[in-house]
Amino acid sequence: MTATLSVLAAGSLKRALLPLTASFAQTTGLTVDIDFGPAGLLRERIEAGERCSLFASANTAHPQALLRQGKALSAQTFAFNRLNLTARRLADAPPRDWLALLADPALRLATSTPGSDPSGDYTWQLFDNIEARHPGLGAALKHRALPLVGGRDTLTVPAAEVASAWIIRSGRAELFIGYAHYSRALAGADDLQILSIPAPYNPLCEYQMALLDDNEPTRRLAQYIVSAAGQSVLRQMGFLTLEAE
Repeated sequence: MTATLSVLAAGSLKRALLPLTASFAQTTGLTVDIDFGPAGLLRERIEAGERCSLFASANTAHPQALLRQGKALSAQTFAFNRLNLTARRLADAPPRDWLALLADPALRLATSTPGSDPSGDYTWQLFDNIEARHPGLGAALKHRALPLVGGRDTLTVPAAEVASAWIIRSGRAELFIGYAHYSRALAGADDLQILSIPAPYNPLCEYQMALLDDNEPTRRLAQYIVSAAGQSVLRQMGFLTLEAE
């Protein structure tokens, strides 16, 4: 009988973890069942008693909280990310940089949900960094931001869609702040602009995994994620990997 590992993982990891765990299964004969969602809500499920072997979070706070509670045995960083800005491309509009677009109050700005989803937490860190350099603007952005995804009662993004593109194309906003690795999936989209955010403003998004049992299959999966093979898959999907940092 083939062993099956149960994993809870941040939704931003879906495009990487599906091929990564398929390769792991082919290599080891161990299959992996993954449930994706906002990492904060996944942590709550673990705290409520849901069993899983490994929890892959888009931040360090949730795995470290499980460690402190004795619900995780160990935690390890395995990848990094940054934020970027996706904007609706307007044919006759003059070019503007990322900060000018964010500063335009006529443009609706969508984000993920802080507290429930690390993407929202990182976005609020970005707003704090903006506030430190441009007093008043970061606070205004927090007030204007529409947390449309990543929460308990927010929109459900269709499975095949990237949240930023879907929200903008569906007319719900003109701007979206999200993870930079999705830019690879949106390359060549003529109706969208993908704008980088400079490092002095842009928080480093650190991904950690927490091991929730001490079984050999769980350890093998964790080792595979940080191995050259696992890191290669993450890098191909646009993540910053351990050797890059």
